[in-house]
Amino acid sequence: MAIPIRFKQHRRYVIKTHSFAKHLRTEATLAEQKLWFQLRNRRFEGFKFRRQFPVGSYIVDFICLEQRLVIEVDGSQHSQPEGQQQDDARTAYLNGEGLRVIRVWNNEVLGRMDGVLAFIRLSLQ
Repeated sequence: MAIPIRFKQHRRYVIKTHSFAKHLRTEATLAEQKLWFQLRNRRFEGFKFRRQFPVGSYIVDFICLEQRLVIEVDGSQHSQPEGQQQDDARTAYLNGEGLRVIRVWNNEVLGRMDGVLAFIRLSLQ
């Protein structure tokens, strides 16, 4: 069952966001590629995930619409004060849209995939 996500109404804005999301899918980081391999095609617990999915003016790394769960894979720039402020604003917006947001670090995905998948599994319950 698809759960609708609200988009801004301006057509040019939506097209621009979708084309940028497509670009991000082709330029995924190694951590995003490895996590996507685990999540794609309902491989993970039978849940359908999408990657680089537009939600409003943001593009989330991964989303399970059925469970309304967003997974963000963060690099070192997110540990800086400016990055944390942007993440807080993004998370507040996504929460306002009825989505739950979890964050994992690139190095966790690359070095401790089992732990990351266990965290995602718990978040889906």
